[in-house]
Amino acid sequence: MKLLAFDTSTETMSIAVADGARLWRHSGTGGAQASSTLIPAIQALLAEAGLGLRQLDAIAFGHGPGSFTGLRTACSV
Repeated sequence: MKLLAFDTSTETMSIAVADGARLWRHSGTGGAQASSTLIPAIQALLAEAGLGLRQLDAIAFGHGPGSFTGLRTACSV
């Protein structure tokens, strides 16, 4: 299964891509700051994994608890 997962609800943004037993990870500043960095970070991590969005089987995001802005950022992607 090819999976993209991310969480921006806390002060640390976490992104992971899994393809079977292989895993790629990225972390950065979360919360309100993640709104400008989340999509470029996802694109970079997918490129590193050699995957495109259409190849993913599932996308998961953290739904809290956490900051309202951070939750909205993740949900909107």
